Amino acid sequence: MFHMLSCFNLKSGVTINDFQKALAILDAHLKDINMLYSTGNIGRRKRYRIMDTDDERSHEYFFVMTFSDLSQCDRSIEYVYSEEEPGYSIHRAVWTKVDNPIFICWEDI
Repeated sequence: MFHMLSCFNLKSGVTINDFQKALAILDAHLKDINMLYSTGNIGRRKRYRIMDTDDERSHEYFFVMTFSDLSQCDRSIEYVYSEEEPGYSIHRAVWTKVDNPIFICWEDI
């Protein structure tokens, strides 16, 4: 499996409920066209003594998208950036709600 962690804040005026709804639509669409394996729950960061050691970033929210392999991830990226509809608009509805995103990827070994 290939995973992508998204860390982000929300833009001013955007609620977490707005974001969750948009992400659920993207998740369902990408699954329907076999370009995504799963999307995990959205988490809210909780600073915790000793366990949270990342002082460089102050992102409040995060979630993980999982792809069956790197090839599926590549197809998904090509699709959402091709501006082909409806993927372009569905992805944009998510992307326009986030501020200062950071992505970290890894593959299971």
